[in-house]
Amino acid sequence: MNLVKIILTLMLVVCLSGCQGNNSTPGVTKITFWHGINPPENRDVFEQLLAEFNNNHTDIQVEAIYIGQPDQQLPKIISAVVGNQPPDLLWYVPQLTGKLVELGAIKPLESWLETSSLQPEIIPTMFSTMELDDHLWSIPFATNNAAIFYRPSLFAQAGITKLPETWSELKEVATKLTKDVDNDGKIDQHGLLLPLGTGEWTVFTWLPFIYSADGDLLVDNQPQLVNPGTIKALEFGKELIDSGVAILSPPERGYELDQFISGKVAMQITGPWTLGQLNQIGIDYDAFTIPKLATKAAVLGGENVFLFKTNSTREAAAIKFLEYILSAEFQTKWALGTGYLPINSQAEQSESYQAFVNENPILKVFITQMDWARSRPLISNYTILSENLGRAIESSWLGKSSPTASLEASQKRLEGS
Repeated sequence: MNLVKIILTLMLVVCLSGCQGNNSTPGVTKITFWHGINPPENRDVFEQLLAEFNNNHTDIQVEAIYIGQPDQQLPKIISAVVGNQPPDLLWYVPQLTGKLVELGAIKPLESWLETSSLQPEIIPTMFSTMELDDHLWSIPFATNNAAIFYRPSLFAQAGITKLPETWSELKEVATKLTKDVDNDGKIDQHGLLLPLGTGEWTVFTWLPFIYSADGDLLVDNQPQLVNPGTIKALEFGKELIDSGVAILSPPERGYELDQFISGKVAMQITGPWTLGQLNQIGIDYDAFTIPKLATKAAVLGGENVFLFKTNSTREAAAIKFLEYILSAEFQTKWALGTGYLPINSQAEQSESYQAFVNENPILKVFITQMDWARSRPLISNYTILSENLGRAIESSWLGKSSPTASLEASQKRLEGS
């Protein structure tokens, strides 16, 4: 079966490379942009912006090729690199950086950026998603972060007038929101939904709590999950669950909003990409920053764009498109069309975006968190690190083992991998 998968993946890469534009038109450099932009509405926004670029550049034509969601993309990307048929540009989460650097597939970008007028316009926190081993390996395409969404009507019913700013206040508020609404002797409204699963969503949403407890995932750029901060963060989640004020989502579905929308939970960790869905449904909602233990913390989401090694002509054309992506024009239109946060400070400060924020004041929560948001590690074995952290979170929250024992078991697996 594995051989069949490999053969099918290689065949797909051949098809993709065959679909990629060649430079048969005199004076026109054709380049390819692989991506997994979703939902389709966001893809439409990108296609419109791409058309604007192509219409304004008679000497460069960019072909965008949708290659599926992240879990579908990775085998195609690796096979394309190994088969020497990479795209010119790749849209992907920055956590792929270490692997692509290890493969020698991508170009460092600091020599271009250091002479570009666009570098000072990049929001400073974004550089943590770009830099590895003193080189800049990608540019940010768009960003976001997660906060805690809540139902104001349920807060009002519980007599809550102050939003929680600390872990202890979060538990206190969650306790007040946990109740037997219909008086049948069973709890039917819980304070908070926590994500169950070993996948990246669980890690992404709980990592701010690890960072807030002064925990980390690396020591000397090597995975190290067993530390006081990480233990405290897992213990806090377990405390919320064991006390009954938080419930777990269905496995690997912690991003679904069904229980939040129905009012079965009053709070849930998610991000601004949900605003369209929530507005369409028409429920009351708002958000607040992740409560802190030792320090304020948030984790950067979103995707970056990598420049692959091809030839000088194609690389120069690709950089022109990267300049467009970084521009205030692109970033403003993308943010207005999708709800993502702009990564360009001029776009963020633009009159049109500020008007958009005033119409959607919840965005101020996520913009504020950008001041202290951090990237996830960019090391080459990040996927293995993330999986093992996810396994530790799941094991401890399901009560299979203590947070310390769960993290120790995951660390042992990492050291043996």
